[in-house]
Amino acid sequence: MLSERFAAVLSAAKEGSEDAFSLLFRDANPSLLRYLRVIAPEVAEDVAAETWLQVLRGLTGFRGDEQDWRAWLFTISRRKVIDDARRRSRRPTIQLSDVPLGRLPLAADAADVALEHLSTRKAMAMLTALPPLQAEVILLRVVAGLDTDVVAKMLGRSPGAVRVAAHRGLRHLAQIAAEAGVTL
Repeated sequence: MLSERFAAVLSAAKEGSEDAFSLLFRDANPSLLRYLRVIAPEVAEDVAAETWLQVLRGLTGFRGDEQDWRAWLFTISRRKVIDDARRRSRRPTIQLSDVPLGRLPLAADAADVALEHLSTRKAMAMLTALPPLQAEVILLRVVAGLDTDVVAKMLGRSPGAVRVAAHRGLRHLAQIAAEAGVTL
């Protein structure tokens, strides 16, 4: 406990002193964690972190002595535990080991994901070599999946102009890819 120094430390922390806030934290956090490890052992550290964030947000509005400070801190913490319990009761979880293997989501092979990212990066680099209108039309048509009429409205062009830009852009893109030795 900070005793006689508490008022000065609190005042400095309210004014934004990191050192003062660190003193408050170092003084109270060990007992806060001990408390949380008893009432909510599986989420103690997470609740402590959320508590300190709430303390930081409301520090300037706090009024009282060291006893009031500790009561405020532990009240916030207790409410965070209750909130967490409510949240978990609304969204129950099960242990991963309890899920049948056939029900587990399949993750893509890391090598395939890496190659896809490289391919995407290369494709985007090739698109930047196109004239801006052609690149934008191809991105909106192919990547965003928008139809010609929607793209035309977005760009303030006629549907025919959008189709021509897409055709020219794709032809130009094929030429860039061929020169780079990439097969489409």
